[in-house]
Amino acid sequence: MMSDEGIKGFIAHNRRKTLFIAALIAMTVLASFLALGFNTEVAMGDLLRIVFDRDNPSNDYIDETLVWGLGIPRILSALLAGIALGVAGAVMQCVLRNPLGSPYTLGISNAAAFGASIGIVVLGGGLIAGQSTASVVIDNPIIVTVSAFAWAMIATGIIIVLVKITKVSPETMVLAGVALSSIFSAGISLLQYMYNEYALSTIVFWQFGDMGKASMEQLYLIAAVTLVACVYFLYHRLDYNALDVGDDVASSLGINVNGLRIASLILASMLTAIVVSFMGIIAFIGLLGPHIVRRFLGNDHRHVLVGSMIMGALILVVSDCIGQNIADFTLPVGIVTSFLGGPLFLYLLVRGYRRRNASVASFLRRKTGGSE
Repeated sequence: MMSDEGIKGFIAHNRRKTLFIAALIAMTVLASFLALGFNTEVAMGDLLRIVFDRDNPSNDYIDETLVWGLGIPRILSALLAGIALGVAGAVMQCVLRNPLGSPYTLGISNAAAFGASIGIVVLGGGLIAGQSTASVVIDNPIIVTVSAFAWAMIATGIIIVLVKITKVSPETMVLAGVALSSIFSAGISLLQYMYNEYALSTIVFWQFGDMGKASMEQLYLIAAVTLVACVYFLYHRLDYNALDVGDDVASSLGINVNGLRIASLILASMLTAIVVSFMGIIAFIGLLGPHIVRRFLGNDHRHVLVGSMIMGALILVVSDCIGQNIADFTLPVGIVTSFLGGPLFLYLLVRGYRRRNASVASFLRRKTGGSE
């Protein structure tokens, strides 16, 4: 039985985690309104009135059009993409037992981008519009999304095979992700080479993550898929805690380890595919969000999953606002998140290398009786 002090400590510990998540939600809401104001250049008082009192006759027509036609869809895109990529990264890191796992580092984002490119220019899912300035219009989102998902699943299948058959280390898995990214990037380059200059420019532009690409109808589709995946992940939150301890422990608790791992990877890949197919490649959100959350909340997936969703949304909203306002031109959000995530990725690699060397040194000391 747990003592009264232990019970009080447990309750206080959970209360701190709940307060942290509540603070994250408040920061995300505040950042969303600030980003909306910066992006549309509408004064905060007018902005709040337009958002919460849309039918007010004193609202300026141009400001209202900017807020509801451009600003709010962009914020919703960032929130949904951040939630999807953040939780996908947290789940991948758990089921693969790899702290470096994320849709981008494992090559799944590039695989989905390759599939989406095929859907746009080969299968007829997109229209290439414009003469001097080309742009991609997603004419058939189902074709593009299905193609992106199919190729994301091919990459996921390769990862599952590597994990199950070769028992690769986390560092080797990252190298495999680099190889997969290179292969699919080469496929995208081949498509650019084969088609005309308008297709080339549009595919290149489309690859950069951009929160202004998805329409409201497409956001409804992203929201539906994200909701289904998140409900599944949260339902199995305790199972992920068991997986963290080990497959044997999870199996002894009656968990179908292989089924859970495969289903989780499929749903995480689906989230990646649908975000990439409508918004392009957005790097490192699935790495940044979960690792920041774990620094504050530990490894309990009852909190990590929710925290990763909100942190991913917060990072993406802030990154998109930076890209919109840092210069006279719009900087794609995928570039901003790469600048943020790259240093963290290198830090995790170095930390993993040091930990492995420390473990080897400790093992050798025990074997030699503690002598140097």
